[in-house]
Amino acid sequence: MASTAAAGDRSLIEREGRGAFWLTVALLGLLAVLPAAALVRASLWPSGSFDPAPAFAEIARPVVLRAAWNSLESAFLSAVIAVLIGGISALLIGASDMRGKRLFALLMTMGMLVAPQVAALAFKTLAGPASPILKLIGLAPAPGTANPLMGRWGVILVLGLHHAPLVMLTLLAGLKTLPDSLIEAAELDGATARVLTLHVVIPCIAVHVAAAMMLAFVAALGNFGIPALLGLPVNYVTVPTLIYRQLSSFGPGVIGDVASLSIILALVAGLAILTALQLLRGRSAILDNDRSLKPYWCLGRWRPPVELFAVALVVLTVILPFLSLLASALVPAIGMPLTIETMTIRAFGEVMLRQAATVEAFRNSFLLAGGAAILLALVALPVGYAIVRLAGRSRSTLLFLIELPFALPGIVVAIAAILLFLRPLPLIGVSLYATPWIILFAYLARFLSMAAKPTIAALTQLDQAVEEAASLCGAGFVQRLRQVLLPAILPAMLAGGLFVFLSAFNELTVSALLWGPGTRTLGVILFSLEEAGLTAEASALAVVTMLIVAALMLILDRLGRRLPPGVVPWAV
Repeated sequence: MASTAAAGDRSLIEREGRGAFWLTVALLGLLAVLPAAALVRASLWPSGSFDPAPAFAEIARPVVLRAAWNSLESAFLSAVIAVLIGGISALLIGASDMRGKRLFALLMTMGMLVAPQVAALAFKTLAGPASPILKLIGLAPAPGTANPLMGRWGVILVLGLHHAPLVMLTLLAGLKTLPDSLIEAAELDGATARVLTLHVVIPCIAVHVAAAMMLAFVAALGNFGIPALLGLPVNYVTVPTLIYRQLSSFGPGVIGDVASLSIILALVAGLAILTALQLLRGRSAILDNDRSLKPYWCLGRWRPPVELFAVALVVLTVILPFLSLLASALVPAIGMPLTIETMTIRAFGEVMLRQAATVEAFRNSFLLAGGAAILLALVALPVGYAIVRLAGRSRSTLLFLIELPFALPGIVVAIAAILLFLRPLPLIGVSLYATPWIILFAYLARFLSMAAKPTIAALTQLDQAVEEAASLCGAGFVQRLRQVLLPAILPAMLAGGLFVFLSAFNELTVSALLWGPGTRTLGVILFSLEEAGLTAEASALAVVTMLIVAALMLILDRLGRRLPPGVVPWAV
């Protein structure tokens, strides 16, 4: 009798929640399906009838082929660098008894969450002949010497360093799927830590290594900020920077041409993402009911040099770039040495108080990123509920649609938003193009996945019997959401909102194509300042944004103790 009542109550819960399910379907149709359809239509149906010839003609242009080669080359080689650095970092965290692993993981992840254009500016100011840091220690190149990070190899190196934490987090998730009994059995056979790593652990997570490389490849393929700051000035052009250059030069009149480029970028990125997801499918089943992998590598006398290597890695990827930006912001002019006498905070005063454009950009970034974070955190509850409780066989389709705008390069999402909103909206006759609303729409589409994942994880671990009990007591759907589910998953919703704000606050790839009069964001302003040669002001702005990112990550780190495992990726 009890089981019959429970089954009937589950059926009632499903019927009452159908509104949340259809709300999710409509939302994903608006944020994922419509933009993708607009992109395909503009590329392959340019005149209302199927005609792929203009798209093929655009793709076959020598400048496009060269940009495509540069994109593939930089994405692949930087992914190799990311796998090497990220793989070593993951082994240090997941397999060794190195001290300070949580702090190491936090700082490495911070290097990834800092905006790409900030990372590019940091390394650019660090390596050039005008570098205040290198001048301070007497290692600056001779005046007039070319910056070694400008161009092909600089783009590849900085992309690799920037995406190494992505590989690290992916491989840490892979290490957690390995049963500890596997290591214990090998140790009983006399295997050393070196043998365990080379012949047991790495072969077992080889699929995760391949998937991590695919993810790093896709992230680099769609990256705009790093190739824009380190490549464009010396004419090393990738597909995202070519799209930006064409739209900046000719405006919306070339939207059909850049839509064709976006389709190619989306197809390559989508194929790589699908391959990575297929590789990772079902890998968590390895654990079954076993304990997850525990650190097995006792470093012993090697602990000090290994920890010194970890410190050096953090210094190279996070601390030195930050100090370089800070030093560049404190010198009164490019090329001057940094001393007590020359030090000035003029640049900080300019960007924080006196320049109307930067003050406006701070306001726009806070409002747009904050608005997207709040809206997506609120939407995450019905979306997560629909996927976990109601989706059934359509769950994988809904999850794919949520991931689609986030997995695709940001430049593709921006082009799709332009195609959707370039013309006035039906019925009301108002165009959203060059307004804050089109940027907000792109943020909502791009970061829905980031907001929904923590909520989905929390709902998955929440026993449905709690909701069934509330239903038996007469609580309706809205009441259960507000009084039963919301208190339990509120920390996860807050974490998702913070992740969205972190990603959107410094965002450049989408904003670079969508901003209009009065809607410039911090990413756009920083890029503009550097293009104008105002390195001190750009560096000061970058320092402030890095401090904001660091503060938010510390809040997330504290919040992580109340969240399901895996929501805060650096928690070890």
